[in-house]
Amino acid sequence: MAETIGSTARRLAAALLRIGAVAFSPEKPYTWASGLRSPIYCDNRVTMAYPPIRRAITEGFAEIIAREGLAPEAVVGTATAGIPHAAWLAERLELPMAYVRSKPKAHGRGNRVEGRLEAGANVVVVEDLVSTGMSSVAVVEALRAAGVRVEAVLAIFSYGLPAARAAFDRAAVPLHTLTGFAALLDVARETGALAPGAVASLEAWRRDPEAWSKAHALEPIT
Repeated sequence: MAETIGSTARRLAAALLRIGAVAFSPEKPYTWASGLRSPIYCDNRVTMAYPPIRRAITEGFAEIIAREGLAPEAVVGTATAGIPHAAWLAERLELPMAYVRSKPKAHGRGNRVEGRLEAGANVVVVEDLVSTGMSSVAVVEALRAAGVRVEAVLAIFSYGLPAARAAFDRAAVPLHTLTGFAALLDVARETGALAPGAVASLEAWRRDPEAWSKAHALEPIT
């Protein structure tokens, strides 16, 4: 899952910056659900408001499926941010679509997998963002428990953290992303969206996010 900085990755990174889907705050780090402090926050839900960008994401996913020789029989979204992109991709490919809840429904049938997936079906999972990879892998495991074969996880953006690489390796499922941290940092640097000091802080975080997080533990939280 090494990130390569191609023209598609750069264009999408530039688009995410342009619409404000990405925010940088090295001096006042964000706190992820995992507790990790981060100088960057990516909210790909913002892309729903921009038809040209969401179409580009859909086409990018379709191109990955064709390039990698994948043959999904359904598209599965992660709740909640992966759901709309899974729906658009399923429509583009004329395939069934389902989604996986973060935990089983508290009433009714108590489903975790919503929709209709045939046992043994090949699927691709659509994720908006990959940080540590744990939530994506949990979706893969839920689908496998339901008797479904996961060909790959497709994500709009990945921070490219070693923890995510290890998580996907352990789960033995490939991850394909449209853009990521390296492309974003390149574009931000070139466009002047970041001062040199901020670039250095982001690069330090990328090298060792846990150490950076501990060093900034007393910083204000946004």
